[in-house]
Parts: sequence; C-alpha cells; structure tokens
Amino acid sequence: MKKIIISTLNAPTPIGPYNQAVMVNDTLYISGQIPLKAYDMKLIEGNIKKETEQVMENLGYILEAADMKFENVVKSTIFLSDMDNFGKVNNVYGSFFENETAPARETVAVKTLPKNVRVEISMIAVK
Repeated sequence: MKKIIISTLNAPTPIGPYNQAVMVNDTLYISGQIPLKAYDMKLIEGNIKKETEQVMENLGYILEAADMKFENVVKSTIFLSDMDNFGKVNNVYGSFFENETAPARETVAVKTLPKNVRVEISMIAVK
C-alpha cells in the first residue's frame, strides 16, 4: 500500500502526530479540522457559524491540495461538544454540498475537543 501525504500551507499545521490528509489509491482521508486559521494558528471563537465556516474552509484547502472538491467527499464525521449547535453547524455544512450528492455523514456529541473547540469535522473523499 502506497500512502501519499497531502499537505497545504493554506490549512492549519497539525497540532499533533498526524498529517492533514493521506491519499491511498484514489481515496483521501482528511484528519479532523478545527476552527484554526492557518496564517496565525489562532482559533475562531464565539460564533458557531463562523467556527464551522473556518473548519469547512480548512477542509476545502486540503481537498484542493489533493486536486479534489467538496463534490468528491463521500463521508463526513462531525464532532460537536454541544448538540444545541447542531442546527447552525448543519446549515453551514450543508451550504457546501448539493443535496442530491451530499456525502454520507454522522454527527457525534463528545465531551470535549482539542483546544476546547465546539466543532471538528473529518472527511473521506474519492477521485
């Protein structure tokens, strides 16, 4: 199995021992992204919509680095520290996809996330 590491300066540098994404054959596995800005590694905080937009932008940059788009995404996992934010996160997330071709997905409530953020999203995409 050949793994190709996908990395871009447009998305945040990993904050642990992992890569932004790994490509195996035509499948891209994107690590969970949190609302960090790549240029200064500071968190977007205080507005769940803006936080989710930043997460989706980070994911978009990683997809782009692999010559893919959101239409290539086949699976997403959303982690929320508070399910009361589900509706707002869902609206932002949904704006990046066409309903007919939206990927499979689950949303999981968790006690805490890295850096105490409120949302983290990971994706799998296929060329």
